[in-house]
Amino acid sequence: MELDAAGGVVTGAMIAGAIQKGAGRVGEPHGVCADCGAEVTGNFCSNCGQATHVHRTLLHLGEELLHGVMHFDGRIWRTLPLLILNPGRLTREWVQGRRTRYVSPLAMFLFTLFVMFFALSFMPHPAPQTAPLSEQIAAQRIALAEAEKAVLEAKAEAEAAQAASRPADGRPPAVSSGARAGITAGALAAAEGVVIQRKAQLEQMERQAVEGRKDGLTPGSWQAQVADINWDTGDGHGLTAAVAKKLKNPDLALYKLQQTMYKFAFLLVPLSIPFVALMFLWKRGFTLYDHGVFVLYSLTFMSMLLMAVVVATTTIKGAGGVVLGAAALIVPAHMFAQLKSAYGLSIFSAAWRTFVLLIFCNIVITLFILAILYLGLGY
Repeated sequence: MELDAAGGVVTGAMIAGAIQKGAGRVGEPHGVCADCGAEVTGNFCSNCGQATHVHRTLLHLGEELLHGVMHFDGRIWRTLPLLILNPGRLTREWVQGRRTRYVSPLAMFLFTLFVMFFALSFMPHPAPQTAPLSEQIAAQRIALAEAEKAVLEAKAEAEAAQAASRPADGRPPAVSSGARAGITAGALAAAEGVVIQRKAQLEQMERQAVEGRKDGLTPGSWQAQVADINWDTGDGHGLTAAVAKKLKNPDLALYKLQQTMYKFAFLLVPLSIPFVALMFLWKRGFTLYDHGVFVLYSLTFMSMLLMAVVVATTTIKGAGGVVLGAAALIVPAHMFAQLKSAYGLSIFSAAWRTFVLLIFCNIVITLFILAILYLGLGY
């Protein structure tokens, strides 16, 4: 997993570097371009754009590798503060054409995305708090005894209700008495169903404790519990059947989901742009490109915030609630600031659009999760 993540970081950085080239000074100018033969008077050819000084040293090869992975030059220090503190201004300036001083939204989004998955792959994963199988069996026996006690109580109540529905003087039973008898009979049937279910689970646990599991999973672990889920797949075809088959090996299914999320995280961009555009249908002067820049910078900030939250909750004990609470306030505040400044909105217009955008975010996340489940487990 770590090697895949590291390879993804390099690949993503190379893609981002190909999308946005550096804007630094390169060597001393030559008189003729080595690529197209045109005369040049500066550091770059005005005809094809190639640098006039061509390096041929091993040191420069290493420099190019580092620049491909960490290609954000001095512009990153102008882009990051604005992205965090004044995202609306950053979005507006990029849309209006003032771009050489900032990192492009697509390059920054790609690089941040891959760095996020790379960093999260090295975060410690706490072991699931699963009780030993012997403790689960003991708890299941207690639950079975309570269910059997509930059945006895339901039987007594049902017999009392039936007796009340048959008056001794031969008169017809009251309507309320008949309804009570029906309710108690239904409660008795439900209680008996719980007992049957508890017995089946207890028998399965006891058999696993003696024989072990044929699939090699640890009895009582979360993997075993997921693998034991009984999916009603009908004829064995379709998405549900495919998901059920993959979940028979939970560790592999989780790995596939992580890899799928890592590879298709860019889907958040095309899923989000139409929803942002919906909020500005009646406003002229804004294009899908403008909304795309807004979405890219916003998703970049959210990725950075997610990394910060994970690091803080992992390294600082007991700070999870405070960190999550702060993140829950930062998200709408950042959206509000970016909407207000990027689109030149009033406080009221930015406020209601922030509320609507939060709803749209939940929709987009739901669609993204469904897409990941389909792509990762559906086939």
